[in-house]
Amino acid sequence: MQQRPRPNFGGNNRGRNPNFRREQQQEHRTNRMIRVPEVRLVGENVEVGVYKTEDALRMAEEQGLDLVEISPNAAPPVCRIIDYNKFLYEKKKKEKEMKAKAHKSEVKEIRFTPNTDDHDFDFKAKHAESFLKDGNKVKTYVQFKGRAIMFKERGELILLKFAERLAEVGGLESMPTMEGKRMIAIFAPKAAKKKEKEPKEPREPREPKEPKEPRVAESKPEEKA
Repeated sequence: MQQRPRPNFGGNNRGRNPNFRREQQQEHRTNRMIRVPEVRLVGENVEVGVYKTEDALRMAEEQGLDLVEISPNAAPPVCRIIDYNKFLYEKKKKEKEMKAKAHKSEVKEIRFTPNTDDHDFDFKAKHAESFLKDGNKVKTYVQFKGRAIMFKERGELILLKFAERLAEVGGLESMPTMEGKRMIAIFAPKAAKKKEKEPKEPREPREPKEPKEPRVAESKPEEKA
């Protein structure tokens, strides 16, 4: 992690701006790089509102943090008082997580014939399970050649058996269909199951309460005629 630059809260330097190169490299303007008269402060550690930039810088200095311009095109620009290095670290971390989640699924193909034996079936099933666990779809088809087209039922049985084998990791998008000399079935990955919560410890049984005595309704004195 890069060393955090010290906030520059001093006065403006004469001549060349020492922050010019750093300002070009930084993604956001911070501290004395913010050269507008007023800013709008947001965040949990301030009272939201418009402040003079000098007052906002002073507030950041008192908290040992940075004044960071997060929305420069607003009027006035929106700023937050935060630890800039920590802010960049968390931002990059979120971008990395989002990139990892944006995995583009592919369609993997697996081919059978009406005479596929059990060994070949198991071998291809393991590959299909791996593809589905990685978030990819699996296009499975039985190829019929010549007179083998007479054994459509055998091809359908293979695909349904394949669906049963992959039931835990993938599901059929539709029943097997014929396209030319191929019988095709497409499997989509199932969402990962959430981990089951650990069972709570049983509570100790409470002692039974003693039954309350029933209240006897008081009889009212008879009214005199």
